Amino acid sequence: MPTYKAPLRDMRFLINEVLDYSSHYASLSNGKDATPDMVEAILEGAATLCEEVLAPLSLSGDDEGCQFKDGVVTTPKGFKEAYQQFTEGGWQSLSFPTEFGGQGLPMSVNVFKSEMMGTANWSFNMYPGLSIGAINTIMQYGTEAQKQQYLPTMVSGQWAGTMCLTEAQCGTDLAQVRTRAEPQADGTYKLTGTKIYISSGDHDLTENIIHIVLARLPGAPAGTKGISLFIVPKVLVNADGSLGARNPVNCGSIEHKMGIRASATAVLNFDEAVGYLIAEPNKGLEAMFTFMNTARIGTAIQGVAQAEASFQGALPYAKERRSMRALSGKKDPEFAADALIWHPDVRRMLLTQKAIAEGGRAMIYAASQIADNMFNAVLEGDTKKYEDYDSRLGFYTPILKGFLTEMGLEAANLGMQVFGGHGYIHSNGMEHIARDARISTLYEGTTGIQALDLLGRKVLLGTRGKCVRDFTGIMWRFARGNLFAGGPLGKMSRTLVARAVQWNMLTTRIMLRAAKDRELVGSASVDYLMYSGFVMVAYFWALQAAKAQELIDSGKGAESVEFYRAKIQTAEFYFERLLPRADGHRKGALAPTRSVMQMDKEHFAFS
Repeated sequence: MPTYKAPLRDMRFLINEVLDYSSHYASLSNGKDATPDMVEAILEGAATLCEEVLAPLSLSGDDEGCQFKDGVVTTPKGFKEAYQQFTEGGWQSLSFPTEFGGQGLPMSVNVFKSEMMGTANWSFNMYPGLSIGAINTIMQYGTEAQKQQYLPTMVSGQWAGTMCLTEAQCGTDLAQVRTRAEPQADGTYKLTGTKIYISSGDHDLTENIIHIVLARLPGAPAGTKGISLFIVPKVLVNADGSLGARNPVNCGSIEHKMGIRASATAVLNFDEAVGYLIAEPNKGLEAMFTFMNTARIGTAIQGVAQAEASFQGALPYAKERRSMRALSGKKDPEFAADALIWHPDVRRMLLTQKAIAEGGRAMIYAASQIADNMFNAVLEGDTKKYEDYDSRLGFYTPILKGFLTEMGLEAANLGMQVFGGHGYIHSNGMEHIARDARISTLYEGTTGIQALDLLGRKVLLGTRGKCVRDFTGIMWRFARGNLFAGGPLGKMSRTLVARAVQWNMLTTRIMLRAAKDRELVGSASVDYLMYSGFVMVAYFWALQAAKAQELIDSGKGAESVEFYRAKIQTAEFYFERLLPRADGHRKGALAPTRSVMQMDKEHFAFS
């Protein structure tokens, strides 16, 4: 099975050299403690936890899965002990305010840790990961009393959190939510209903779980305008902070799933469970988006994590496994056959995995800087800056979630392909990665939903194409300094300029046609998202290649020259082998809606 090794060299390259996180942190009011030495210590400590504690539990956790008996959920062997090490190490509290027991570091520091944890053991990572969104929601919308009551124990990891949206009759379409919340004389509410597919909905890792629940008040408007948000503890909390009586919210069952088997996905029954209103009545969905956007960035990390994990499994195998001779002649003459890595198609698969993992990581780390700035604006009380950064991050989010999870799934499948038939065997660990990766394109909004969010809400309705113009402006400002350069960097820069123009033209053409064809946004959206993803990652590969070339030319990177050359070579591979896929998506996005919508629904039938 694959052995996880934290990709610290690549992470440091992005943090210290490409994105200059040191200067970034120095500009933040909550960044003074995120010194290079502090960040390095966190990277090293998280790597040790992931390599030595979490990764060894990944395959065994998948084998055992979570157990459900008599209403009690039990996580796989070793998970409770690992979670205790996680909380004792202060890992949950990294990026939360010191007033609630956090370490007050910028949000991006937690992203570095989460990526390593997710690659080492995605199922385990989901337990504390879901809590982060619940904490952020209470922090932004809760009353002062609610913050004091719940946040210290959630920030420490002593208590966990969830989000409870989905019901049997509705998934993405939350307008159909039926869970009821009846107001009580004491100011509380009694919630009744059933929620399904609740990740980390019940488990034995913490003594309490704080559920963030969507429900309807009596007389609430129909649709999404009538949804409110509530805090519903698994165990009620007394005024002094101690645990009280068990709240009537119970786990009815857990799902038997294709992947992430060590993560409990629960059916939760609320039988007049005591809840507390959070945010304004009938505006729960707006508040829930705080949680959902956090979760979507977290899910984007899964795309990078599964690509990295599969690459780390496939690369050693390709170097050791021998099959046939290379077409250009013997490469390992002392053996009966050459190693797989000498075959061009195997290299194509490995380089695709590498390009997805390292290009996606750069994109997420850059988006995390925007998130840092957004939260910093909140701390400074600057509403205008907050709205600007929120808009910029909103443009990234559906591309991060939709594109990177699709590509991460592809990378996971390629890892199995490198192994050949051995990749299909469970004990080798590669099919486990692919099974875990499959959910990433589904939960927190399918790829189709992310695409509609990008093209419909963010590009067309929200900004009339301004968000694309802003990002392509960044591409142009980077590329213009290298337009007439020789070698790979000049070629990449000229390609970026052409793609920047093309992206804007594509957006304009869709905008004009959508005014006459209401179905166009739906038929074009996934192709538009994938096109956007391929072009955006191209920019981040060019950025890495330019920094690598600069360090080689200056002599400052003499000790890592082969690392930097590999960066440039991987960027070349991306531009020549993966970026051309954008052309197919562009054509698909501009294809007539008629080809999708013309068939009568009755003609969708088995032959």
